[in-house]
Amino acid sequence: MNDADVSKQIQQMVRFIRQEAEEKANEILVSAEEEFNIEKLQLVEAEKKKIRQEYERKQKQVEIRKKIEYSMQLNACRITVLQAQDDLVNSMKDSAAKELLCISDDHHSYKKLLEDLIVQGLLRLKEPSILLRCRETDLGLIESVLNDAKEEYSEQANVHAPNIAIDKRVYLPPPPSHHKAHGSSCAGGVVLASQDGKIVLENTLDARLDVVFRQKLPEIRKRLFGKAAA
Repeated sequence: MNDADVSKQIQQMVRFIRQEAEEKANEILVSAEEEFNIEKLQLVEAEKKKIRQEYERKQKQVEIRKKIEYSMQLNACRITVLQAQDDLVNSMKDSAAKELLCISDDHHSYKKLLEDLIVQGLLRLKEPSILLRCRETDLGLIESVLNDAKEEYSEQANVHAPNIAIDKRVYLPPPPSHHKAHGSSCAGGVVLASQDGKIVLENTLDARLDVVFRQKLPEIRKRLFGKAAA
């Protein structure tokens, strides 16, 4: 084999090696590009996922904030409604209390009422000795009905008439006036107590209004505001 054949063979081998190298380089480039595209896609998807999660988190925060604000507004509305209802109910009680003041103006009917209140109190206490307290303005009416009240109680309870002492040192508060509009006051009635003071029965018109009002409050609210407010 002469030099020309050897040179020709070497050139063929070089071309073959170069071709293989180029093909291998192309394969590496294609593979690298595929890996790059896959990694890029994974990174893009990961970022998309993070963005979606962040959006969902913020959306949930907005929804929670809306629910909290709605709940607060609803509670505020409920409180306003309840306050308005309470104001109306209390105004009714105030009106009833003002009406009570007129009862003592009719001396004849008020005199009979005082007698009935004393008898009722005696029947509840059933004590042999009683201390009675009244308004100073009612003292004359109380003294005029006291014996009748004692006899009525004695007949109903079938016992001896009790000993009733009128407290002339401490009286119940007077009816309200323009001069003492905000002080303690009493629309009328009596307070009875056992002689030792351990048992006290308030049978004033104000106390009876409080009792009746508490008992009838569910019915009052139901009539005014419906079943839900009862």
